[in-house]
Amino acid sequence: MRGIVRPSAARTDRGTAAAALLAGVALALTTAACSPEPVAQRPPQPGDAAVARINGEVVWASDVKREAVAEGLIGPGDPLDQTSDLFRQVLDEVIDTKVLAAEAVKRKLDKDPAAQRRLAAARDRALEDLLVDNVVGQALSPEAEAALYQEFLRNQTPAEEIHLRQIVLASQAEAEQVKKLIAEGSAFDALAMERSRDDATRFKGGDLGTTTTDTLPEALATAVKGAKAGQVVGPVRLDQGWAVLKVDARGPEPAPTFESARPQIIRFLTYDRVKDLVLKLRSQAKIATLIAPPPDVPGAPTEPASAPPPASGAPAPAANTAMTKATP
Repeated sequence: MRGIVRPSAARTDRGTAAAALLAGVALALTTAACSPEPVAQRPPQPGDAAVARINGEVVWASDVKREAVAEGLIGPGDPLDQTSDLFRQVLDEVIDTKVLAAEAVKRKLDKDPAAQRRLAAARDRALEDLLVDNVVGQALSPEAEAALYQEFLRNQTPAEEIHLRQIVLASQAEAEQVKKLIAEGSAFDALAMERSRDDATRFKGGDLGTTTTDTLPEALATAVKGAKAGQVVGPVRLDQGWAVLKVDARGPEPAPTFESARPQIIRFLTYDRVKDLVLKLRSQAKIATLIAPPPDVPGAPTEPASAPPPASGAPAPAANTAMTKATP
């Protein structure tokens, strides 16, 4: 089974422009071979605009945008200005594809049995994408997205954020001296600018920014464990010397907003729905693999057996909560 989640709008890895052009030729040949009647001259979608005509066949703005998305030049939801250089570039590629496909048909290259297999494969991929787009469109709804977001919020374990400053000195004795000056009332920011050996932070008052405690190096995490906002700790041995640290602030990491979480929510809903569809269709199809199974490798791990079904009256397994283990 090829990758499960493959909406046509998500095909961003076709490789070089030449590969994309050849793929377009194959699809154009499929259209020509399967649709002997001329392509309809009315817009394929409301508001579409005709941008070229090739031997009487209209090229629509949506055709150009679809090709730009397929090549990974823009995202599925991104606009593509018809006056832009990118639009003209992709339009030229669409025109090239269509004139090459027409010439291939003229030379009857599409009649060769091997060519017919390639055309059939291109048609299958296009139909697969259409089905996936249809299924994904049904799976994605404001209600489903909101429900999954709320599930994530209920199950997440928020990390702790911490905002640190540092002054890095050459020796432990110097670090102890600086810590004593701070205790006597000297400003941490000023001492950082005057004495810190870390050029990346000294001119920012030693500011290390905000991070989460679970991503701190072990030495720093140990030093600030239990320290309250405003507290100075150290000295701490670092690779570049000895550091005196100040905890500017700390507290629970804010939950991600719905908008920041939405891309992962969409990926999860898409994968979940399409995976279920693929498994259902494979179980209903008569599939016979005509190649030999892979040879057994001594010592190779074996796939675990499926869990037995729950006994009558036993609670059902919990719902899939894959999103609860990752921050969107």
